Amino acid sequence: MEEKKDVLILAIESSCDETAAAVVRNGREVLSNVISSQIALHALYGGVVPEIASRKHIEKINQVIETALLEAGTALSDISAIGVTYGPGLVGALLVGVAEAKAIAYAAKKPLVGVHHIEGHIAANFIEHPDLEPPFLSLVVSGGHTHLVRVKDYGKFDIIGRTRDDAAGEAFDKVARAIGLGYPGGPKIDKVSKEGNREAVIFPRAHVEDAPYDFSFSGVKSAVLNYINGCKMKGEEYSQADIAASFQKAVTDVLVDNAMHAIEEYKADKFAIAGGVASNSALREAMKNACRERGVKLYYPSLVYCTDNAAMIGAAAYYEYMAGTRCGWDLNAVPNLKLGERYE
Repeated sequence: MEEKKDVLILAIESSCDETAAAVVRNGREVLSNVISSQIALHALYGGVVPEIASRKHIEKINQVIETALLEAGTALSDISAIGVTYGPGLVGALLVGVAEAKAIAYAAKKPLVGVHHIEGHIAANFIEHPDLEPPFLSLVVSGGHTHLVRVKDYGKFDIIGRTRDDAAGEAFDKVARAIGLGYPGGPKIDKVSKEGNREAVIFPRAHVEDAPYDFSFSGVKSAVLNYINGCKMKGEEYSQADIAASFQKAVTDVLVDNAMHAIEEYKADKFAIAGGVASNSALREAMKNACRERGVKLYYPSLVYCTDNAAMIGAAAYYEYMAGTRCGWDLNAVPNLKLGERYE
């Protein structure tokens, strides 16, 4: 019997402010995962500046890909296909990755596979959990997205809940800025919250009428700003750590409540969290406890696979490749690409 040939994906991710490349074998095994982060650069401006991000991607992308191939001990000729994030994200940043992937695929005569960024975040869970297979429910929480998703099969999704306004990560960034922590907000709030009292201030928990799985975080963000302004007007001092902890608790409560509601409704026994905010220690702890009470198995990626990286894109690209997805040279960046939309 002929031995099954390994499928090696060279993956590229450049949707925001990380220039990343990875080599992934058979969708689950990471041979290399190289990330060039721009956090220090954008921290000067209090957030990601799209034009600067795009320029940095152009500077770094060749070097990152060469390093990924070198670390994996693979030549371009060994690669089965090129996977790349083509949306959603910042259009200029995406274009750099897409143009690079097309150039490599064309020159090396390799198939090109476009990947949805959120699909990548969900697939990050496949890397370290060999037992995780669809169907399952997943919560994707990042700077740009908050989605509750039914993963029906590899590459097949139903979005059952989404944010109506700010993404959870975006609210973290804005609140961090308001209380003087700076950018990036998520890790800084997580850290300072450990010194605060999460019951100190009761911030609102928004539930969307007639859409039990949808989220809204603009209200809790506004409540934090109003609370700070109120303290300033009255000349009262406020505790940075208490506000951070109370805000984090409000966001976490809503994320966990909606997720558990979905688990009960869809009778799910497997639940995965993904995205940058999935690295938040309070969210992980609350999810662990809630899933344990219900006898549901919880999956989450290591910290390096929560934030934007190319290994997760390689994992998603493998399943797309195996399903027959092939993109033409007309593949373009789609900044507002919806999950489940297919390349035509």
